[in-house]
Parts: sequence; structure tokens; C-alpha cells
Amino acid sequence: MIIPHMIPYAQPLYFLYLFLALLPVGISLWFGKRLRLYEALLTVFFLWISFGGEFAHQGLALIGYVFYQCVLVGGYFAIKQKKNSTPIFYLAVCLAILPLAITKVVPFFTAGKPSILGFLGISYLTFRSVQMIMETRDGLIKEYSWINYLRFLLFFPTISSGPIDRYRRFLKDEQTVPERVQYVELLGKGIHSIMMGFLYKFIIGYYLGTVLLPIVSERSLVAGGLSWSLVGYMYVYSLYLFFDFAGYSLFAVGTSYIMGYNVPVNFNKPFLSPNIKEFWNRWHMSLSFWFRDYVYMRLMFTLMKKKVFKSRIVSSNVGYFALFLLMGVWHGLTWYYLLYGVYHAAWICLNDAWIRYKKKHKNLPSNRLTYLLAIFLTFNGVCISFLIFSGFLDTLFFK
Repeated sequence: MIIPHMIPYAQPLYFLYLFLALLPVGISLWFGKRLRLYEALLTVFFLWISFGGEFAHQGLALIGYVFYQCVLVGGYFAIKQKKNSTPIFYLAVCLAILPLAITKVVPFFTAGKPSILGFLGISYLTFRSVQMIMETRDGLIKEYSWINYLRFLLFFPTISSGPIDRYRRFLKDEQTVPERVQYVELLGKGIHSIMMGFLYKFIIGYYLGTVLLPIVSERSLVAGGLSWSLVGYMYVYSLYLFFDFAGYSLFAVGTSYIMGYNVPVNFNKPFLSPNIKEFWNRWHMSLSFWFRDYVYMRLMFTLMKKKVFKSRIVSSNVGYFALFLLMGVWHGLTWYYLLYGVYHAAWICLNDAWIRYKKKHKNLPSNRLTYLLAIFLTFNGVCISFLIFSGFLDTLFFK
């Protein structure tokens, strides 16, 4: 029997394989055992159907990438035990990011042709590798096992769509088996997450992306320039982006729960956020918190320690622009991704300024009506940013 290539969580047959594969896992956890060898075989199988066949070049890139990162992280850990060198730390971080950077830069110079080093999920694996190096440097990771690192790096439920887990949290779950009561709760949450994923991705997301989006897109192109059709496109695309992406994340989280791993969730009603900071605490949460902990906070510490700026407010604002420009570049080297980053950085800076203003003017109205107004304004502001992010304006005005 030839098993076809399948994008994770995108086809009914994938879920059939997933259901059959998870049955032994669930039964063993019910009886208090974790089948580590079987889980390893599951990983190989699902990586094979995800990176095999016509996408075998991605599979080869994945193998080379994993070998590279294992040598790099293991080498840095060995060096760190002898000498805590700051230049070597920065070099290790840069080398960990290098494969991802190449995959992002190459299309810019090859008219969109992808790099041979690229594969589905390279960003998420890179975040995990960089995290390992940073936490090793901080002394939080005191032991290195390439087998444990491989399990963390190649955990198949989250390899293509996140969430971005933390090594120490993952290892704690991997090395323990939940009590039956705990597993029943995880199992229930897992099944619920997968059912919600079907609703989000294959019903709501499908209707928004396959039925409505082409209609509003065509009408916007016919109308040209700014139009009500463009406003319709903005809302439809924003909702589609959420339901499609959140659906993928729910599948990944639900599968992880069934396997006994309490991975972090990725979305928490982001469109009900009353301000932009709250939005980023609810949207793609594992990515937001990763950038906060490993980029923004470390940059702020350096700026404050070196006294680069006299004002903490200036340091904070510089940190926001650096952070969101980096997030824009991570998505791709295009003007709309960079503008998307600048837009959110400027908005957060304005949000902080507004909070400082409110602290000085405590007589400003604050009630349920102002709260609902804040949600409405935040939702529309976010939708405008997603319109920029979509790249549709590039097609509409420049092509």
C-alpha cells in the first residue's frame, strides 16, 4: 500500500490515520504507561507522510536541519559547561537562526522561488532551537540529551502549526505519566479541541475562505482602489485567518492532549480584546510570549543595563519597533509585512501613551460602554492590520 503525501490536519484521511495511531497511546496512558518507542515510531510515520512523496526534498532538508541543530545545540551546551562566553552564545544563536534566515531571504532574490533548505515548520523548529541555546546560557537547562532534544524538536502534532512549546515543560510531560483522573480530563479537552478545530477550519473557515473570500476579492479588484468591497474583503480575510489558523492550532493542541502532553494553547478569543496589548496576549499566544521572553525582554535588559537611552519609555518604544519589525521580517521580506510590523509597534507605543495619560486623568469615563467601544475599535484596528498583512493591497494598487 502506497501512503500518499498529506499536509498535516488538512485531509480526512490524515485524521483517520491519526485516530488509529492514537488508540494505543490513549489505552496505554489509561493504564498508566507511556509507550515511548511507539510514540517515536508515530513521529517517523507522520513525518514520512508529511515530508515524503513529491515533497521528499523537504524531508531531506528536515533531516539535514535536525542533524545541524543537534550538533549546534549539543556543541554549545558542551562549551557552556567549560566557559560561559558571550561571543560564542551570540554566534550559536545566529547559527541556529541561519537556516531559517536563508529560507526567508532566498525568495527575495529568486522571484519567489523557495530555498532548497526550506520545509514546512522550519520556523517553529528554529524557535525551539534558539530557546534551547538561550536557556542553556541562562543555566535553566542543566542537562543535555540529544534524544530528549529530538523528541522536543520533532514532536509531530505541533511541528507544522505550533504552538511553540518550552523544552522544560515538554520534558516534564514526556518523563511523567498523568494520573488516570488527569488523563481523563486531558482526553476530554483533546477531543473537544479537535471537534472545535473541525468547526473552525472545515466549516466556518471553509465558508469564509472558499466561498466568501473569492467573491469579495473579485469585487474589490473590479471596483479598484478604496471601496466598500475592500472593506468587505478586510473583514472576511481577518475572520478567515483566525478560524483557519485557530483550527489548525486546535488540532495540534487536541492531539497533544490525547498523547498526554499539556501543550499551551494558541488563541483565547482575541477579537474580544479591549486594546492591542491584550490582543497580542490572546492571538498566537505561544509566538507572542516567545518573542516577548526571548527578544523583547532581553533587548530591554540590554538597553537599560547599557543606559543606551535615558528614558525607559524611549527604550520600551525602541524595543517594540525592533520586536515587530523582526516579526514582520519573519513572515517575509515584503513591504506589507514590514508595514504590518511598524503598524503594530506604533499602535502599542500609542497604547502605552494612552495608559499613561489615563493614569494622570483619573476622571475619564470608564464603564461597560467604554469597554465595548474599546473592543470595537481594537477589532477594527486589527482587521486593518490583517488587510495589510494579506498582501491584497499590493495586488490591488501595484500590480
